[in-house]
Amino acid sequence: MSPTISYKDSSRQRRPGSYHQSVDMEIKPPPPAMYMDNHTERLGEDDTEALLQEHNSPSYMVPQGYRAELGSILLLLFLYVLQGIPLGLAGSIPLILQSKNVSYKDQAFFSFVFWPFSLKLLWAPLVDAVYFKSFGRRKSWLVPTQYILGFFMMYLSTQVDFLLGDVEGKSPDVVALTMTFFLFEFLAATQDIAVDGWALTMLSRENVGYASTCNSVGQTAGYFLGNVLFLALESASFCNKYLRFQPQPKGIVTLSDFLFFWGAVFLITTTLVALLKKENKEVTPSKEETKGITDTYKLLFSIVRMPAVLTFCVLILTAKVGFSAADAVTGLKLVEEGVPKEHLALLAVPIVPLQIILPLIISKYTAGPQPLNTFYKAMPFRLLIGLGFALLVWWTPKVQHEGGFPIYYYIVVLLSYALHQITLYSMYVAIMAFNAKVSDPLIGGTYMTLLNTVSNLGGNWPATVALWLVDPLTVKECIGAQEQSCGTTAAAEAFKMSQRIIEDEGLKRPQEVI
Repeated sequence: MSPTISYKDSSRQRRPGSYHQSVDMEIKPPPPAMYMDNHTERLGEDDTEALLQEHNSPSYMVPQGYRAELGSILLLLFLYVLQGIPLGLAGSIPLILQSKNVSYKDQAFFSFVFWPFSLKLLWAPLVDAVYFKSFGRRKSWLVPTQYILGFFMMYLSTQVDFLLGDVEGKSPDVVALTMTFFLFEFLAATQDIAVDGWALTMLSRENVGYASTCNSVGQTAGYFLGNVLFLALESASFCNKYLRFQPQPKGIVTLSDFLFFWGAVFLITTTLVALLKKENKEVTPSKEETKGITDTYKLLFSIVRMPAVLTFCVLILTAKVGFSAADAVTGLKLVEEGVPKEHLALLAVPIVPLQIILPLIISKYTAGPQPLNTFYKAMPFRLLIGLGFALLVWWTPKVQHEGGFPIYYYIVVLLSYALHQITLYSMYVAIMAFNAKVSDPLIGGTYMTLLNTVSNLGGNWPATVALWLVDPLTVKECIGAQEQSCGTTAAAEAFKMSQRIIEDEGLKRPQEVI
């Protein structure tokens, strides 16, 4: 329902969590183990566990507890936290834009920002195969990518107010914002590829399972910092109500301050990693090598040409069309109706325990021979919840009062969001289980990543199209002001301003009908 709650059926993009564009905890599905380092592509029994130490290596002969590798685990966790910051910031921008009355076509254009995590398969083979052996296979990409991210965030901190139209007399430059944050997310996706690959070799065989925990916990924490916490601290009303004794016109933190701080954190962390952390030299070199770039792309093309895979791709690319509008637009509509964006963001907090428990419960039903049964059963309920979101948007202005919204309204929104998450996770876990089940174990990494990429795209493109269609399919009429048009967002906002002026003067107040 919101970019805070919803660009994550992809991304996100992405751990699941955040109302697409405003109130929909879209999944940012946990990034697939990118190519599993492509080692699973190698045929032959000797290579089935290429990322793990050989049986005669010292680390294999002497099992290590997690305490022995606690430093590496904490480093992975922090790298995934850093990865979540750009995702959270990108998810907060649509809410900020909506409060500035941009059109839904502009929101649709900005939604392309969330695509890089769904398209990283296109350049992952390059990240996997090209590196400086002396510096380290993963550090060759991680270090320069994070340096660029750090400098980019610090530079963006000097320009973001101008891009958002916070300078007097300016309106948001959506095209420039989209290009800027698309590059931002592209860099974050590239960092994700490098970290996913390094996670599999940084830890020993006994502890490699902690990598997925670091991934999910770290990205969730980073997204929370970059989205929920930022929106709360950036809001003057929230800070004045809960955190200050004396009201101020601005929040405690601005987007410029936030970008500069995390840019500095990126630079410091990257320098420490480059100087102090060494890659695991115990992994057998021959097993660290991957297929060539050309061979990998040929393999992907051969998989896509398989009739069963092609049919499945068509189905999964269109399966989410029915509820894409509700997922993508609901949160933005609530902001448009006056619900504070920071309140919508904070609704994600009580849902976190549910998001942790749901995959554990649902996996019991997807572990059998037919995991897609759960997907099919959840779909009609998710479609019904979409109708519930439409009713929620219709009901919102009817319960609004001068002080905001009553507590029972937020309880209804929270319950709606919780039900949405149950259906969303049911479909997400089921499709991930199916992808894992049908992937050829001999080329599992490439196969699995391809199917996950298609699944992510199946959530991204319908959301973009739905946002694009909102304005053409919306009819607004100004009742009581016959010569005034309410056809555009700007015109409707001007009409509302005139309403307030007329009301202040004690005159009859015209009404806007949508």
